[in-house]
Amino acid sequence: MRKIRIDSGPLIALFDASDKYHNKAVQFIKSNTYPLVTTIASVTETLHLLNFNQNAQIDFIEWIHKGAVEIQNIENSDFQRLKELTEKYRDLPMDFADSCSVYLAEKFSLNTIATIDRDFTIYRIEGRKKFKVVLS
Repeated sequence: MRKIRIDSGPLIALFDASDKYHNKAVQFIKSNTYPLVTTIASVTETLHLLNFNQNAQIDFIEWIHKGAVEIQNIENSDFQRLKELTEKYRDLPMDFADSCSVYLAEKFSLNTIATIDRDFTIYRIEGRKKFKVVLS
């Protein structure tokens, strides 16, 4: 089954009504028919950036708990590849959540990503394959 990798940006926008991408994020979630996948790094980043509103954080946690997004683990053995990706894209710079996203795409052949982050037009899966960006 096809899955879509979801980045922190749309998750933040979904739970922050003042975010300029809020309506796009809501529309995407309402119309999307594919399972969404992310990492704990993106969940952590989302919660950190929602720290202005504890109710938004609680709503996000509940939404995750209800199964809205599948969380894929990052293991100790994955950190070598995360380091390689971070070094390769250091000029952007690539943050930890983004390196986890690219790694997740490589590991599970997930080339479609819901993001508002333009860096995903530059990042490549296994060094050559472009992401199909939705929601940009």
